[in-house]
Amino acid sequence: MRYPKSFQNLISHFAALPSVGPKMAERIVLYLFKQEDAKLLAFAESLEELKNLSFCSRCFHISEGEYCDICEDPKRDTSILCVVEEPMDVIALERSASFHGRYHCLGGVMQAGGDGGTALRIPELQNRIGEEHVEEVILALNPTTEGDLTALYLKKKLEPLGVRVSRLARGLATGGDIEYADEMTLKSALTNREKLV
Repeated sequence: MRYPKSFQNLISHFAALPSVGPKMAERIVLYLFKQEDAKLLAFAESLEELKNLSFCSRCFHISEGEYCDICEDPKRDTSILCVVEEPMDVIALERSASFHGRYHCLGGVMQAGGDGGTALRIPELQNRIGEEHVEEVILALNPTTEGDLTALYLKKKLEPLGVRVSRLARGLATGGDIEYADEMTLKSALTNREKLV
């Protein structure tokens, strides 16, 4: 069956999203098509508002202004930084309600045989350690080969700055994603973090 062009365009957009294949995209568009105009308008307005979001200029988490809510929270412990790959990891760790410091989103991890992390936000991290008087950096990177490689690289870069470098405990499965870990696993990993050796 052929759909109208606008319908097909929407299917293509949804199918391009992570973990959404063509069949799922088709179901989503069919679902939206059956909704009342008010619901569709609210959905469209929410999508439109995405353009008002940006990355926090301090930690690179998602923000509606210059700084994200976490960076602007005066109750957060500024002496401890949790380094993650992406904003989704911040959201997962916040759900555990066991970390009360600030975050730093690297924007990915190093690739074996890659560019040595030049595309990552490592210089910004190094600057923050001095400017914000950070005492401990927790490396909350996914337990993958790339995450391990990045953790070792960061340890070499950060220890000369006089900061304690630790890593989440291995309650996380090797090859797993922080984003998909449950709250108890993340809480345990944060509580039982170890000094990176």
